[in-house]
Amino acid sequence: MAMESAIAVLEDMEKLSSIGDANDSNYEVYTRFMKSHRCYDLVPTSSKLVVFDTSLQVKKAFFALVSNGVRAAPLWDSKTQGFVGMLTITDFINILHQYYKSPLVQIYELEEHKIETWREVYLQDSFKPLVSISPNASLYDAVSSLIKNKIHRLPVIDPLTGNTLYILTHKRILKFLKLFISEMPKPDFMSKTLEELNIGTYHNIAVVNKNTPIYVALGIFVEKRVSALPVVDESGRVGDIYSKFDVINLAAEKTYNNLDITVTKALLHRSQYFEGVLKCYKHETLETIINRLVEAEVHRLVVVDDNDVVNGIVSLSDILQALVLTGGGDLSSESEQ
Repeated sequence: MAMESAIAVLEDMEKLSSIGDANDSNYEVYTRFMKSHRCYDLVPTSSKLVVFDTSLQVKKAFFALVSNGVRAAPLWDSKTQGFVGMLTITDFINILHQYYKSPLVQIYELEEHKIETWREVYLQDSFKPLVSISPNASLYDAVSSLIKNKIHRLPVIDPLTGNTLYILTHKRILKFLKLFISEMPKPDFMSKTLEELNIGTYHNIAVVNKNTPIYVALGIFVEKRVSALPVVDESGRVGDIYSKFDVINLAAEKTYNNLDITVTKALLHRSQYFEGVLKCYKHETLETIINRLVEAEVHRLVVVDDNDVVNGIVSLSDILQALVLTGGGDLSSESEQ
């Protein structure tokens, strides 16, 4: 499969180059690239995929996410014999935020509820079908679906067998594009700055300080629908970042019954080595930003001024939307933190 995909990619690269040469504007070169490749091209020959039955206890499911090193899992409903949704770290955050009382009161709903019970309580009458994609669909369709539905994970489901093959993410798609980007004609917008292209979020940036309790941070995640919170000092300078992924450490360490501790204390227990906040500046080019995101394998960069004061956030979603859907155009109204 990997060899066939590589040959197909190289053939498509030749087509794209000839199209680019014939066209005065290369603004849509990445759009054409995405339209000429299928989701199947990104499915690795082997990868870990965890699936949960909706009858599983919520707590056990989150522990399983931690022990398997994954951020999300498709949910299988034995009654309907089909996939009905995804369980993600966002669910863990929503449960903690909704039911936490104090360090002295056990979170019954987390300890005892099954996934199906949580879904009934949380979704109530807003059940939506699982957003998924066929392996034969184009990567352009995948990017469009991720951004239109404001989701970060897109299950690739085989329409014939009904099996989930892989979970597509913004990170995986951008990494795939980056592999072949040097073979394509470079659009002018790649040499323009974030400020010129107006890519990212620069208003009402949600932040926390080092003394913010975890419970308050969870509330911001829920209400603002953001995926990371820069930790700033009294001058607004960024010194750390608390992301949704960091919250899963509460499950790993079984410390979710005390959400009154500060964000700073919680971040001392990171499960992975932390190299520091990944930052960028408005005057840096889109090409520089993409290289930094892919090499660091992060989901966002914090945009700062010369004094490290937070100015904004630029996410993988912002970048893919700029490259694929708008050809480097203005994204200020569509951005997400």
